[in-house]
Amino acid sequence: MQRACGMLLPVSSLPSKYGIGAFSKEAYEFVDRLVEAGQSYWQVLPLGPTGYGDSPYQSFSAFAGNPYFIDLEQLIEDGLLTRDECEKADFGDDPQDIDYEKLYSSRFPILRRAFERWKKQQQESGLEEEQIYELLCGELSLETQEYCFYMAVKNAFGGKSWSQWDEDIRTRQQEALVRWRRALKDEIAFYEFQQYLFQEQWEQLKEYANQKGIRIIGDIPIYVAFDGADSWVHPELFQFDEAYRPVAVAGCPPDAFAVTGQLWGNPLYRWDYHKKTGYHWWLKRMEYSFKLYDVIRVDHFRGFDEYYSIPSGDKTAEFGHWEKGPGYRLFKVMKKKLGSLPIIAEDLGFLTPSVRKLLKKTGFPGMKVLEFAFDKSKDSIYLPHKYPKNCVVYTGTHDNTTLQGWYQSLDKEEREFAFRYLGNARTPQGEIHWDYIRLALSSVAKLAIIPVQDYLGLGEWARMNEPSTLGKNWRWRMTRDAMGEELVEVCRQMAEAYGRAGKKADIAEKD
Repeated sequence: MQRACGMLLPVSSLPSKYGIGAFSKEAYEFVDRLVEAGQSYWQVLPLGPTGYGDSPYQSFSAFAGNPYFIDLEQLIEDGLLTRDECEKADFGDDPQDIDYEKLYSSRFPILRRAFERWKKQQQESGLEEEQIYELLCGELSLETQEYCFYMAVKNAFGGKSWSQWDEDIRTRQQEALVRWRRALKDEIAFYEFQQYLFQEQWEQLKEYANQKGIRIIGDIPIYVAFDGADSWVHPELFQFDEAYRPVAVAGCPPDAFAVTGQLWGNPLYRWDYHKKTGYHWWLKRMEYSFKLYDVIRVDHFRGFDEYYSIPSGDKTAEFGHWEKGPGYRLFKVMKKKLGSLPIIAEDLGFLTPSVRKLLKKTGFPGMKVLEFAFDKSKDSIYLPHKYPKNCVVYTGTHDNTTLQGWYQSLDKEEREFAFRYLGNARTPQGEIHWDYIRLALSSVAKLAIIPVQDYLGLGEWARMNEPSTLGKNWRWRMTRDAMGEELVEVCRQMAEAYGRAGKKADIAEKD
C-alpha cells in the first residue's frame, strides 16, 4: 500500500432521483470528483441486501447485492421501465434522507415490472421459459442462487424468518426443497434477475473507477444474520442445537459506552467445524468479496482471536463470556489458497495482547480513529504521534458522529487538550473540521480515509449510525451540489501537500 488517501461514502448516500443512492450517473460523477480531488480510494459500506433496521451489517446473504442500488435510469434506457412509471412511484422526496418504508413499498413492484418485460424480451428472442431461468442461473454463483431461493420462500411465509417456516422446509428436507423450488420458480427467477442487474451494474461502475485509478474498499461484517440464507442453507456452520436454534449469539460486553453491552444477536460460528472443512465457506466468502472490492475492511477483527458468546435468549449482553476464535490458522489458509490479500483489520476497542499478536502476524494494517484520540488520559493510542506506518487513519467511521458533531460534544478538559495538541485554539468553530482532516492527512499512516460528511463540515444530524439504536440510522444522503469545484480543489491541494495525491486522470463522461 502506497501513501494515499480516499473518502468514505456509502453507495446509499449518493444523490439520485429515486430515494437512495444507486449505480447511477451520480456514482460515476462521484468517481470523477475523487480523481479531481487527488484521491485513490473510495470506501463503501457492505453492499448486501438489508432487512429489519436497514443495517448493511445485517444482510440476508453474504453472497448477494442490495437491489435498492440498481440504477432505474439504466432500466429505462433498456426499455424495461418508462420514465413516467419511475417518477410516479413514491420513493420519498427528501434529498438528504432515505425513507426506507417508502423505498421498500415502491422499489420491488417497479423491479417486478422490469422483470416481466425482460422475460417478454427473452421470449420474443426465441427462448423458452426454462431457458430463461437457466440463463439467469448461469450468471450467478450457487450461493447467490440459494439467497434467491431463500427470499422467495421467505416471501411465501409473509416475510417471516426461516425459524418460523413449516418444519419440512425450515429443516431443508429434500422433498420440501424440490416442492418449493417448483412452486416458486418464477419468484426465485425474479430475485435472480435482481442479482443479475446488481452484478452487471456494479461491475461496470467498479471497472470505471479502476480505470480512473480509484480502488474500491469494501466492508464485510465478521458475522452473518440469523434471518438470512447463510444460516438456513448451512446450519452446520453455526452454533445451533438439533432443532436449528442458536445456543449462543454474538455481541460485545458492557463498557463505558453501553452499560449492558451490545446484543447483536448474530449466530456464532462453529470454528471447529470450519477448521475440518479447510475453512471452505470462508474461502468462498472472500472470493466473492474480492470480486466486488479491491480492498476489504474486515469488521470486528478481534472476533477472529476471541469472540464474545452470549447465551441465546438473554435480553442483554451482560452475562456472556469469551471463547477462542480460529486465530492465524484461518488467514494462513486464505493466504495459501487465495494469495496475499489486501485486507484492513478493524481493530478498534479494547485489544488484548493476543489480538495485537494476531494482527502483527497477518501483517494487515489496523485502524486509527482521531475522534478516539483526545480523551482525558491524554495518552490514547489513537494520537497520531503514536501511529505505525502500517495503519489506516480515519477522522471517524460510520459508527461515529461527524467531526463537527464530535467537537461540539467535547468537555472543557478534552477540548483544551485538543487545543494544545493541534495548536488551533483560534480556529473558528465552523472550520474546525479542517484541522482534524489535516492532522489525519499529515500523519505517517499509509492510508487516510475521510468520511465525506467531514469534508462537508456537517453536524451531528449527518452521522450514519449510532450503535444500539433503531429508526434513525443509515439514512443520510449527500445533495447533488455538495461537492463543488472549490471544495474539490481544497481536497486536492491538501492531498498534494501531504504526499497522498493520486494521478489526475482525464475525466470522461459515462457512455
